[in-house]
Amino acid sequence: MVTITDKAKGKIDHLMQDANLDGSYFLRVSVQGGGCSGLSYNLDFDNEIKKGDQFFEDRGIRLALDMKSFLYLAGTELDFSDGLNGKGFNFHNPNATRTCGCGESFSV
Repeated sequence: MVTITDKAKGKIDHLMQDANLDGSYFLRVSVQGGGCSGLSYNLDFDNEIKKGDQFFEDRGIRLALDMKSFLYLAGTELDFSDGLNGKGFNFHNPNATRTCGCGESFSV
């Protein structure tokens, strides 16, 4: 399961409202090849269910993960930072075995 902090929930709600997305949309979270540690995280809004999707809900936000991403992200917390040291979504993954300077972390 992926959990969401209060700050991340607020930002997701704001982005959905700005894009005029209705309740049929959910947040698709995935892991893809690339990035400085070999993998990168991807966030997007979607309203199409794909075969193998795993669904979770935290703080009223519905999340969808494909099975590969679920295996990498199980137990991960999604946070949002708007501080001076960087602005954006951050993944706190307890399964990560290495990280890079951009704040992404992955298990390999």
